Amino acid sequence: MRTTVLLTLIMCALLFLMIWSAAYFLPWKRLMDFFPEDIRERAKDHQPPFKTAPVLGWICMILCMLGFLGVIVYGGWDGVRRGYTFGQFLARFLIILFGEKAFDIIGLDFILITKTHFFQHYLPETEGCAGYHRFGYNRKEQLRQITLLPFAALLTAWVCTLFS
Repeated sequence: MRTTVLLTLIMCALLFLMIWSAAYFLPWKRLMDFFPEDIRERAKDHQPPFKTAPVLGWICMILCMLGFLGVIVYGGWDGVRRGYTFGQFLARFLIILFGEKAFDIIGLDFILITKTHFFQHYLPETEGCAGYHRFGYNRKEQLRQITLLPFAALLTAWVCTLFS
């Protein structure tokens, strides 16, 4: 259980690092898709802080994605080593994925966007946007992801049991 909790915390840290690197280094249009319309509109012409910032941003993003993959692979490998059953693998991956999603909704969407000025620091042109005070603006996207998580956990648990 400790390993599962640690892997979940690593996933959360990687997600935060990925969001931070996208906010600071990249004037990345895909990141803006996660924001309310008024913030997207004001930030559409945002420029990187320095010339090589996008390169550093993409390197950080790729490292985070590899870290996500590493967490899942390590979680599977550790379970195989410990002789996990399908149910134990499923529980582990459900905890990791739903823990990360809870952090996304509570930590990033609620606290980081609506309660702090985190993004306004990196996107100063968005200061004063009403979207920063509308929690739940991306409810449809979050529900879609939450619906897909059990299937991802089932698939990953099944693959891991093939190696047991």
